[in-house]
Amino acid sequence: MHYNKVEICGVNTSKLISLSDDEKKELLIRAKTGDSTARTRLIDGNLRLVLSIIGRFSGRRENADDLFQVGCIGLIKAVDNFNTELDVKFSTYAVPMIIGEVRRYLRDNNSVHVTRSVRDLAYRALQAKEELSLKNSVEPTVPEIAEYLGESSAEIRQALEAISEPVSLFEPVFNDGGDSIYIMDQLRDEKNSDETWLEDIALKEAMKTLSDRERSIINMRYFGGKTQVEIASEIGISQAQVSRLEKGAFERLRRQM
Repeated sequence: MHYNKVEICGVNTSKLISLSDDEKKELLIRAKTGDSTARTRLIDGNLRLVLSIIGRFSGRRENADDLFQVGCIGLIKAVDNFNTELDVKFSTYAVPMIIGEVRRYLRDNNSVHVTRSVRDLAYRALQAKEELSLKNSVEPTVPEIAEYLGESSAEIRQALEAISEPVSLFEPVFNDGGDSIYIMDQLRDEKNSDETWLEDIALKEAMKTLSDRERSIINMRYFGGKTQVEIASEIGISQAQVSRLEKGAFERLRRQM
């Protein structure tokens, strides 16, 4: 499945427009007053954001067009519900809205099911495994887990085997009458968490405030692994100037983020 193809839902993704922060703020204010043209332009100007987010779900065999449409629904909700009086960037608010919409779609269209009782036993077994591992500094066997939980080894083994199959991350594990808690909600990906995703977006937005020279220095220094001396030689200035520009760029990034 390719999410960077040119045509998605009839939209030429290579020609999607981008908006500056000032343009977004102006369009958001105008959209709140009922300006439908501003609302449409704001949506069009954030379609790249939707495209990048659905790429996070590339591991699932879902139709890219469907995910893009669902992501657009989340974007529209973000546009219509964004509070312009708060000191929050639109992308910071929109990303969780879009991700949430895609997650709900995947959850509702899930076709993989494990009975609640088996699933609950498997989760208890996994928790017991962790507790016993910490207590004894060695991974417990299935009979040890069964004894710890007061269950039979056969039932523990069956439950663990059941969830070793491709169980949906959108299976509910708890519901108190309101919103359900799903498996995905209890997992954390240190590399691709929502927090990291938002931080990446914030950094990209902040980098736009730097001058071309500052941006070039930061890229060469921290993404290219070059020293200040090497950078100075490459762009034709002194190492002291590189140091001053680097410090000034970091201060500006810090303020922006």
